[in-house]
Amino acid sequence: MNKRTFLKNISAFGLAGLTPLESFANWMSMHENIPVDELSKDEDFWLGIRNGYRLKPDYINLENGYYCFLPQELLESYLNHVREVNYQGSYYMRTVQFDNKKKIAARLAELAGCSTEELIITRNTTESLDMVIGGFHWKERDEAVMAEQDYGAMLDMFKLVEKRFGVVNKIVSIPNNPTSDEELVQLYANAITTKTKLLMVCHMVNITGQIMPVQKIADMAHSKGVQVLADGAHAFAHIQYKIPDLHCDYYAASLHKWLSVPLGAGILYVKKENIPTIWPLLADGEPDETKIGRLNHIGTHPVHTDLAIANSIDFYLKLGAERKEARLRFLQHYWTSRVRGVTNLILNTPEDSKRTCGIANVGIKGMKPGDMAKILLEKYKVYTVAIDGANVHGCRITPNIYTTTQELDVFVKALKEMAA
Repeated sequence: MNKRTFLKNISAFGLAGLTPLESFANWMSMHENIPVDELSKDEDFWLGIRNGYRLKPDYINLENGYYCFLPQELLESYLNHVREVNYQGSYYMRTVQFDNKKKIAARLAELAGCSTEELIITRNTTESLDMVIGGFHWKERDEAVMAEQDYGAMLDMFKLVEKRFGVVNKIVSIPNNPTSDEELVQLYANAITTKTKLLMVCHMVNITGQIMPVQKIADMAHSKGVQVLADGAHAFAHIQYKIPDLHCDYYAASLHKWLSVPLGAGILYVKKENIPTIWPLLADGEPDETKIGRLNHIGTHPVHTDLAIANSIDFYLKLGAERKEARLRFLQHYWTSRVRGVTNLILNTPEDSKRTCGIANVGIKGMKPGDMAKILLEKYKVYTVAIDGANVHGCRITPNIYTTTQELDVFVKALKEMAA
């Protein structure tokens, strides 16, 4: 059976192109020997993946960064978990809930390349990062370093500890198009003093998609006695890396973004020697302060979301981390290369492929980002999100693996018309 015939067959399965597990596995096996770079540009292959999603026809969705919704295969697995937990009720909650969570956390730790003793499942990146920021042993006049391009919820948490403990926050501004890693490292180094205790850095800046040299920044900070907290909300299951290789002390990510887990799941990595130094978000009965479980008490929560993580990991591994990263990077460069240099268009994301992957940000000179997003949606049926602050003025563009180049052509045409 050739690709075209198979593609037609899997399109005929039913509701909006429902792709069963067997079809997805067969589709992947048909392409397993094709080089990654070649496959990243193969629209037929990715159209086969697209058929596994139920997509709303009202607009082209280029705002997957907030929430990468599930393909039908994962959605059905999730609904089955909801049914099963509902079926077992308290019996499930009192018997196997915690064992299952530990097993799934172990799979996440394997994916992240860290010890099972250093990673827990949380509800999102905000909870994970705020647990460290709020649970750090601050003293009055201690200093913290961060960037104005960091996520707003984290900056708000630093303002809270400033008010509560008298912490001094030092805020830097990341250039949208840096000349080198050294420029970025030095930016943070210049903000560090003898009073600095914690430095927070984005692994992938959420508003521009810029990939930060976390390892180099961490090594610099450690040489000055400063611990490092990394925000990996947009990096996990987007680009390939192992957390220990970043040399950070703490790392957090949301799983509902690029791993396509249902809403309500995240991770927190804490380097083993730092576990006793963080004050838990909620009290836990674990007496051993060296165990990361003491940071993981959140009360009764939707445990079926935890179970769905395993299905999302399976899907991600079957698709292939390298294939996914290559496709996302190809899509970003596909559209940015067609508008970079166009009069009145401003790219707020580096051109260097090593500094970016799937996310980018574009603005139009003289046009407010909110107006830009509104025109894109109402006139061109392209959904984006406006970013207007922290030296970034434009719309964030986040395609997903189901996005086609044909859809991006519509977006590019719209940008050129609006810029003119």
